[in-house]
Amino acid sequence: MSGANLWQAVVFVPALSVPAFEEAVGEDVLACSSFETAPGGPWSIQMLLPDPVDQDGLETRLARAAASLDLPAPALRLSQVPERDWVTASYQALPPVRAGRFMVHGAHDRSAARRDERGGAIALEVDAGRAFGNGRHETTHGCLLALDHLAKGRRFRHPLDLGCGAGVLALAMARLWRVEVVAADIDPWAVSVARANSRLNRLHPWVRPVLSDGFEDPKLSADAPYDLIMANILARPLQRLAPAIAAHLAPGGRVILSGLLARQDAQVRAAYRAQGLYLAGRRRLGEWLTLELSR
Repeated sequence: MSGANLWQAVVFVPALSVPAFEEAVGEDVLACSSFETAPGGPWSIQMLLPDPVDQDGLETRLARAAASLDLPAPALRLSQVPERDWVTASYQALPPVRAGRFMVHGAHDRSAARRDERGGAIALEVDAGRAFGNGRHETTHGCLLALDHLAKGRRFRHPLDLGCGAGVLALAMARLWRVEVVAADIDPWAVSVARANSRLNRLHPWVRPVLSDGFEDPKLSADAPYDLIMANILARPLQRLAPAIAAHLAPGGRVILSGLLARQDAQVRAAYRAQGLYLAGRRRLGEWLTLELSR
């Protein structure tokens, strides 16, 4: 399967089994969505996968999840996603996303964004491309709401967006405080998209994209400590990064975490509690959580 850039995988499962199957697919997927196909009918779990796809491994994980629930293994449907088609479709006919004072929009909504800005909105134009983060997912939405809330009572001077994706959160922080925001991601494409979006929004003097797996790049440690660290990733990487995030956080600093499901709340918070970070705020949108932590 080496000829494709992206693949879509689809399985149909009973409604109550959706969380177990979503958990089973692990961190290999770029995106995962679940939909009810008909009232009372099966649910469709749709996954976006990078090339090459480990089909055998994915089928094995799904089969194990099915066996644990005494269900037959679901049939896996794989199809190649045409280059860029899913990117274009993600914006066509979609309205802007509003989260507190923030309005995240595509190029087709520039006129609406200008009107909203006259009313006090903070408009951000974001072309997600192949990078996660156009503001529509509950995790990004929750982070924007958390930022809007924090900004009403405090000014941060040295923030970090860890796992920046398309850079929407870094852009939001730069617009709020006009300070340098370090935007790090493990994916070179995401770093490129974040850089392009910072220029698109004329925020490139304040947003500094960095290619890094967690805090692996020495520049991230050299710039520490940060008074605000945002990490919108996934539950397991969030747990793994807990010691490093705590070590790079300034005294009195805040951490905003997202990318975790409600059922993963306790295990993620336990990892940070062990580092001396405690819950200061919690926001749930659908099945997704955004946590605010402080020392």
